[in-house]
Amino acid sequence: MSTATAETQLLTAEEFFALPDPKDGSKRELVRGKVVTMAGPGFEHGEIQGQVYLLLKTFLNQTKLGRVATESGAVLERKPDTVRGPDVSYYSKERLPLGQRVVAYPAEVPDLVVEVLSPSNSMKQLKAKAKEYLFAGVRLVWIVDPEDRTVTIITEPLESRTLEADATLDGGAVLPGFTCKVADLFA
Repeated sequence: MSTATAETQLLTAEEFFALPDPKDGSKRELVRGKVVTMAGPGFEHGEIQGQVYLLLKTFLNQTKLGRVATESGAVLERKPDTVRGPDVSYYSKERLPLGQRVVAYPAEVPDLVVEVLSPSNSMKQLKAKAKEYLFAGVRLVWIVDPEDRTVTIITEPLESRTLEADATLDGGAVLPGFTCKVADLFA
């Protein structure tokens, strides 16, 4: 008879959701059944994340096109499960109906995922994560770089374009009608 330890047992998304929050403020994701711990975000990261959320939430309050959340899990794979925690997620009302209550993780992946580059990760790492999102069905990924004050837009696994602070960012077909200056993300 073999015994599985907590270190070798792969967790499901549901088991991962039930874990207590880390006492040290770190952030966790589930990657192919294994818990990965990351440094908690710093102030600048949180401020930019909040600004992105505010801009999207204000737009969505007016248009009723969908819903937006911060750091809520998105199930990208099953068996073994992967749950990523995007900094900001937008779900169209087609993927996540406006009045539907979701306590754990939505059944669908987000339409748009926004990741803010932190000192603890690299652009290469976030582009690899963007590929995961796209392969899971996310339609659009924005990577916000606080140091360069840019946004990298990814809609295909091997294609990206970067907008400078004075450029206009839009939601394209994923978030029709949304626009803002890239600089507004850092306001």
